[in-house]
Amino acid sequence: MARILILILTTILTLSACTAPEPQIGSDGKPLPKLYRIRAGDTSRVQFSMLDSVNSLRQAAGHGTVDLDAALNAAAATHSRDMSVQNRPWHFGSDGSSPIDRVRRVGYSGNLVGENISETYETELETLAAWMEEPGTRQVILAPDARKMGFAWLQEDNGKIWWTLVMGD
Repeated sequence: MARILILILTTILTLSACTAPEPQIGSDGKPLPKLYRIRAGDTSRVQFSMLDSVNSLRQAAGHGTVDLDAALNAAAATHSRDMSVQNRPWHFGSDGSSPIDRVRRVGYSGNLVGENISETYETELETLAAWMEEPGTRQVILAPDARKMGFAWLQEDNGKIWWTLVMGD
C-alpha cells in the first residue's frame, strides 16, 4: 500500500512539474516579451533569416532580390556598436559620420540606398515587421534599386539589441 501511495505522489509531482508557467502580463494586458538572446554562433542564422524575409517581401512587391554584402555587413555592425556606445538610435555616428560615410569607409563601391535602425528587445523578424509598418523604413526595404544588403546588431548584456540594416545598389 505504501508503494502505491509513493508511486502516485511521484507521478503527481512529476506531472505538476511539466505544466507551463503562466505568462507574465504587462500593464497593457498583453504578455510581457521574453528575452531574445543571440548567441555568438547565431550570426549566419540571424542574417540569413533576415535576408530570406526581406527577399520574400521584395518579391511580393514585384522587386528583385538582394544579396548580403560583407562590406555593408561591416558598416551595419560598426553603426550598431556605435549606437550602443551613444545609447541612442540615430543615423549619425559618434564622430559625426553619416550612413554614406560609413559605407565608404568599409570600401563599398556602390551607392547607399538607405539605412534602417532600431533599439529593441525584439527578434530580427519582429523588428522587420515594425520597419514594414513605417513608410520611411518600408521604402528602404522595398527600394527597387537595392541589390545588396548589410545587416548586423549589437546585443548588450541586459538583452537590448541595436539593429542596423543597410541597403545598397
